[in-house]
Amino acid sequence: MAKYVFVTGGVVSGLGKGITASSIALLLKARGYKVFMQKFDPYINVDPGTMSPYQHGEVFVTADGSETDLDLGHYERFIDEELNYTSSISSGKIFSSVIEKERRGDYLGGTVQIVPHITNEIKSKVYEAASTSQADIIITEIGGTIGDIESLSFIESLRQIRNELGSNNTLFVHTTLIPYIYGSGELKTKPTQHSVIELRGLGIQPDIIVCRAPQNLGEDIKNKIALYCSLNKENIIEAVDVKNIYQIPINFYEQHIDETILKQFDMKIKEIDLDYWKKLIKTVDNLSGQVTIALVGKYVELHDAYLSVAESLKHAGYKYQTKVNIKWVDSEKLEDENNLDNTFKDVDGILVPGGFGSRGINGKISAIKYARVNKIPFLGICLGMQLAIIEFARNVCNIKDADSTEFNELTSDPIIDMMSEQKAIVNLGGTMRLGNYECYISENTLAKKLYQQSVILERHRHRYEFNNKYRELLESKGIVFSGINKQSNLTEIIELKNHPYFIACQFHPEFKSRPTKSHPLFEGLINNAKNRK
Repeated sequence: MAKYVFVTGGVVSGLGKGITASSIALLLKARGYKVFMQKFDPYINVDPGTMSPYQHGEVFVTADGSETDLDLGHYERFIDEELNYTSSISSGKIFSSVIEKERRGDYLGGTVQIVPHITNEIKSKVYEAASTSQADIIITEIGGTIGDIESLSFIESLRQIRNELGSNNTLFVHTTLIPYIYGSGELKTKPTQHSVIELRGLGIQPDIIVCRAPQNLGEDIKNKIALYCSLNKENIIEAVDVKNIYQIPINFYEQHIDETILKQFDMKIKEIDLDYWKKLIKTVDNLSGQVTIALVGKYVELHDAYLSVAESLKHAGYKYQTKVNIKWVDSEKLEDENNLDNTFKDVDGILVPGGFGSRGINGKISAIKYARVNKIPFLGICLGMQLAIIEFARNVCNIKDADSTEFNELTSDPIIDMMSEQKAIVNLGGTMRLGNYECYISENTLAKKLYQQSVILERHRHRYEFNNKYRELLESKGIVFSGINKQSNLTEIIELKNHPYFIACQFHPEFKSRPTKSHPLFEGLINNAKNRK
């Protein structure tokens, strides 16, 4: 039978519930247990797939093709486990399922209510995660803050699960803020006390409290929180601000949070191996060289819109003991090509990530041309690959009207066109080419040198593809089609001859990068940027 850890947040948002949950999962996995993670989000959107990057940041895509919250990226990067459709549950997904059942007559005409119908649906998603993952321990993060009206149904569901399974099968971790008052030089516990009172009012007594604080709490503060919140002092965990985020699991380990959890679950406290993680921390703390990569996009005002890309660049830097500085470049400001020399004079590589819509497209194409002509290491992702092909078709193959039907439906040369199976689709959410697809890599190519494999699995999120009618012409002018999906004969990777590093892919390699296991395409970019510098 699976055990369940539920992570809630109090006082304010942004305390690091996701990192807390990920750190707990990392430690339990290092103890030899199979772990799985979930995120419950209180918004009414069915999933983040149709949400604006400006509001929500990136959409993280799992191997099975689910469009999920970006917190799942944190989870996967920390625990190096592939998550699935049961890992990202929104209120909208719950309500949609219940309403569909009501319309179908599943409730036999009964009045449909928050309790028991919505709460039963939420509980079913918790149990489904256990059955599909076959994990020993499920760690579930509840989005929002205790007291938010939107998350009440989730909290009630967790209360019922505790009632059904008991405290030896469920454990509540509550994250709170311990503010520091500079005038009096004091740490204050009252917000934590009130947050726990509110949680108790909803029927839940936390088993562990994780206290976010700017400095160590000290024994007196821990004793005070333990007294007023009815916990053992050992169950009060400090989450002190750190410069290196990878230090957090080690800090938790030193406070025995994993042992506390396993004791409550009556599970064996197995030997733990954290040497690989400590090695990562040492690497990150001692980066010697540095490179600057220009990330050219249209959502650069909100860095979370490219969170996995930014993290993947850092991961590749770790492999080469190199700090990666990201220069965030607004593609709309590159429409005037006179700005290019000034914009890219101090960069060692250029990356054009994925995106949708026509805004800023010409600036991205200008950046790609600049990288191609000036032999600057370049990586294009998804839309970045499509625009690299368009730029090459226009400026090398002299196909002046080369374009994508996403931006120009009437173009006479649709180098990039919508997939045939996409043309009849009306709804936007969950309808693209999503998740893992095979890619076959050609021999004697840059892609083969990087991957050292002939067949790879990579995650996708797009509905437009390269038009194969133009392949022969582009090949004759120097594009190498080095990766192909044979099932549908779709282009997955392109590269250029006579360039130090120019490669682009239709998939999203950033979703498979890990801090301890960087992705080959990002490794190649950083290595060549380092060599160029």
